[in-house]
Amino acid sequence: MKVHILDDWFDTLRSLPCFRMLDEHEVTVWTDHEPDEEALARRLAGAECVVLFRERTKITRGLLERLPNLRLISQRGTWPHVDVEACTDQGVLLCSNTGGDGANYAAAELTFALMLAAMRQLPQQMASVKAGNWQIGVGRSLRGRVLGLYGYGRLGRVVADYARAFGMQVVWWASEAGRARVLADGETVAESRAAFFAQSDIVSLHLRLTPETRGIVTAEDLAQMSPRSVLVNTSRAGLIVPGALLAALEAGHPGQAAVDVFDREPETDATDPLLAHPNLIATPHIGYVTEDEFDKQFTDIFAQVNAYAEGNPIQMVNPSAFA
Repeated sequence: MKVHILDDWFDTLRSLPCFRMLDEHEVTVWTDHEPDEEALARRLAGAECVVLFRERTKITRGLLERLPNLRLISQRGTWPHVDVEACTDQGVLLCSNTGGDGANYAAAELTFALMLAAMRQLPQQMASVKAGNWQIGVGRSLRGRVLGLYGYGRLGRVVADYARAFGMQVVWWASEAGRARVLADGETVAESRAAFFAQSDIVSLHLRLTPETRGIVTAEDLAQMSPRSVLVNTSRAGLIVPGALLAALEAGHPGQAAVDVFDREPETDATDPLLAHPNLIATPHIGYVTEDEFDKQFTDIFAQVNAYAEGNPIQMVNPSAFA
């Protein structure tokens, strides 16, 4: 098949063991991001299969209508960026492994790194010493602090393990069913949603972005947080009501935020009010960006490509599109 891989910004995949899985296909790798739909359609004119790098490119009905040769979209994870109904209408099969084989340890590690960076003022201290100065303030230890984890999933549980190793107390909030699982596992649930945000020194979000979870963290939630607390988000920006995080930082509740995700990505506008805020620590959506994680994820993706080529597709999201 003619396979086009989008958004491999650092041309990483060719160097990974999993890339050999595509030896029987004609592969084109695009190492830049093309936001213009018409230009992207011209790039993909001959594509029979498009491989997506997570959510870096939106697959719209307009794009699909311009790609008459396309038969398969292969990716990993959830698919809020893909118009599944349009895929079905155009006879394009979407295949995606949602990661049921384990936690994303790379994202868990980055989550904890951001906590440390915020509490110990690492970006500011590093900038100070690089500028020929010395210490600029006094940080805070994690031991004895309360970590509030919103979302009782695999990744959150890994972060909880890291937190306990640092001597932190862990409390949870989740859906009603999620809270029941927390209690069944002998973990601690906050007395209320308001108490969860108010008592946590650090709140870290670990929810998938779905129609039900979009905007689940509100301005009222953030207002409950202490001026000395930190909000960490390595999941999805859409979990927070648009504009609420910036307004909360301006109001000083929480005192800091450390995020890996933005409403608009790539976020390259250095003057963006949230990105430029002095109390925001930011990384450019690198939670899963390690060689190890890429090889794991794209092994799944390329297995989907090969299964389709052999006539036995796997991980089908819209099986009616396969004929």
